Amino acid sequence: MQKNEFRSRIFKALGHPSRILLVDALFAGERCVCELRELVGADVSTVSKHLSVLKEAGIVGCEKRGANVYYYLRMECVKGFLSCVDRFNARRIEEHACILCGDRRQDSEHNNRHMVANQKH
Repeated sequence: MQKNEFRSRIFKALGHPSRILLVDALFAGERCVCELRELVGADVSTVSKHLSVLKEAGIVGCEKRGANVYYYLRMECVKGFLSCVDRFNARRIEEHACILCGDRRQDSEHNNRHMVANQKH
């Protein structure tokens, strides 16, 4: 599998809010399907399907213990990626709030930075 195909599979696996919620829950450590089901608020079959997509992409792994299946985060670097997305989103929200509040100064500074950056290329 080529690098970009692999990347695409990862992004597709993370492309559903419930799957991101499951990944977030696994940041703290392994959890059984029953715990994850309660967190997502869906039936076991739906949660299992989401976990299957994440497992197929290599993001999570699982281990069966007795009657329970425990899932854990396999791709630790996804934590950093999602944190980066969260920081970026927080900045976007702040920028939009400033625009809505009429703070054109920050908007003007932002436009000036982009004009300077574009002139360099």
